Amino acid sequence: MTPMTTSDLPLKRLGRGKVRDIYEVDAERLLLVATDRISAFDVIMAEPVPFKGAVLTQISAWWFRQLEGVVRHHMITASAAEIVDAVPALKVHRAEIAGRAMLCQRTTVVPVECVIRGYISGSAWKEYAARGTLAGEALAKGLRESDRLDTPIFSPATKAESGHDENITIAQMRKIAGDEATAELERLARAVYAKGAEIAEARGIIIADTKFEFGRDASGKLILIDEVMTPDSSRFWPKDLYAPGRGQPSFDKQPLRDYLDGERKAGRWNGDAPAPALPRAVIEATEKRYLELYQRLTGAALRVD
Repeated sequence: MTPMTTSDLPLKRLGRGKVRDIYEVDAERLLLVATDRISAFDVIMAEPVPFKGAVLTQISAWWFRQLEGVVRHHMITASAAEIVDAVPALKVHRAEIAGRAMLCQRTTVVPVECVIRGYISGSAWKEYAARGTLAGEALAKGLRESDRLDTPIFSPATKAESGHDENITIAQMRKIAGDEATAELERLARAVYAKGAEIAEARGIIIADTKFEFGRDASGKLILIDEVMTPDSSRFWPKDLYAPGRGQPSFDKQPLRDYLDGERKAGRWNGDAPAPALPRAVIEATEKRYLELYQRLTGAALRVD
């Protein structure tokens, strides 16, 4: 599989995110193409990570299938053969989209990230350690880094086009989405996280936190969209190595973050774009993390066809 940093398909491109290129198929359908672009500290690297886009797409597709009966979702298919059958203009681009493309139902996106935290880590831990709060709201005293929370916290955030998303209170979310939608989004996010955490834990993986996106379909119903419980949208920890009171090893781009941290501390990078060139060893270590997570979670090696 040839690594891809950008796609060029014979469809109208509606947008390009840090990882995904979004294409319009028609008034009812979109094509999401996950490239092998990778970012850290809000900077996109020049070098791609092989198989990353396929891992993100196929993990999401796997989760959508596991979540049938829990939540409605936007996936139509992530099979290249079925995509080509549905969109004949993509026939000559089958090799390009294989594994990394998902045909989806089009929705009106709710402009709030629905974050569920089962453990306190990352930005939540930083705020709690400094002020004892999350998004300005007080949490229980005496928590340690990576502690499991008695009840997972629903912690919404505003969606940012660039830079970090910003944690907001549920009261602030109600002003954006309305009372009824906020209550339903929290219910759905909690249900999806509970099912995902149960499935992952049986496979020796802790989902410490994750974020979901939702949209309204043509009938106005809220459905799950975008990526779901991937290493880009979630914090995955190996259960057998879990020990609260410190940061945890994770199945994500930690080798990349560690390398960039070293470059900043050594004064060779100021944290702005462009990022320093990535050594082959860092790319390979990151690729290995993504592929290992896919296999441990789904029980099968990644297949791209």
